[in-house]
Amino acid sequence: MTLLQLKYIVKIVECGSMNEASHELYVSQPALSSSVKELENELGIEIFKRSSQGIALTVDGAEFLTYARQVLDQAALLEERYKHTKPRKQLCTVSTQHYMFAVEAFVDMIESLDSDEYEFTIRETRTKDIINSVANMRSDVGILYLSDFNRNVITKLLREKHLEFHPLFRAPLHVFISRTNPLAGKDVVTMEDLKPYPFIQYEQGEDGSFFFAEEAVWPDYSPKQINVTDRATILNYIIGLNGYTVCTGIDNGDLNNEKIVTVPLETDETMLVGWITNERARLSRAAEIYLDKLRDVVERQGYRIIS
Repeated sequence: MTLLQLKYIVKIVECGSMNEASHELYVSQPALSSSVKELENELGIEIFKRSSQGIALTVDGAEFLTYARQVLDQAALLEERYKHTKPRKQLCTVSTQHYMFAVEAFVDMIESLDSDEYEFTIRETRTKDIINSVANMRSDVGILYLSDFNRNVITKLLREKHLEFHPLFRAPLHVFISRTNPLAGKDVVTMEDLKPYPFIQYEQGEDGSFFFAEEAVWPDYSPKQINVTDRATILNYIIGLNGYTVCTGIDNGDLNNEKIVTVPLETDETMLVGWITNERARLSRAAEIYLDKLRDVVERQGYRIIS
């Protein structure tokens, strides 16, 4: 076993494919695949499960990855101490549902770090992709919510993939609507009130279901419905098409408060927002700082952090 082989494994996981990793490592794919196979034979385990859909970490592979990263971190410290080399880049990857507070915390984390070099990634993506990304250790942290409706399905999936859910805060449901919408001045709105307006929701892909929806409730029937994939589009449609979406109600800086407002929704349902991690992984320093900043942002919005 060599440090180079450990670097290969980590890079393959970060890239999500052998082909992309070979390009970034400047080695041929056959050479990379052969090196991984040699390591698997030496250790007597299968690190990657290969299929027509690509590669994924096995249970043994996920455990091995944790140790490999620790070894590489220690090797980097040795080099820094005795070779006077620069520290390794700080790394942190977050996958999240489309929450503005998650992005704000990411910015706060970067600004707080005293580091000349870093490589950070934040992905606003589909619910199932968040879960798979943390399970495959391509993301350190995932941000999503549980509700009475989706709890059993989501927690079962998290359990199967050896992921842990950490509650952050509980939010009563609100809707985002245009400030010019006739409902904007109401203290509370009902789904019946919203029926004449386009319902906008985040698209969850072909294998999506209501259990993976980002909206904790939705109309029984909506004659006007729009599916989108990004947050900027949904905000533009709320303004331009007088649509609405269901959300936590946190309307921090990224929201155009001159044109969009949040109004409480009449429902007993709530969103238990939290973060997920891989139980086999050890969080990086940057990831720990991100979670601290996430708590700070949520508290600034007046929500109580669940300890």
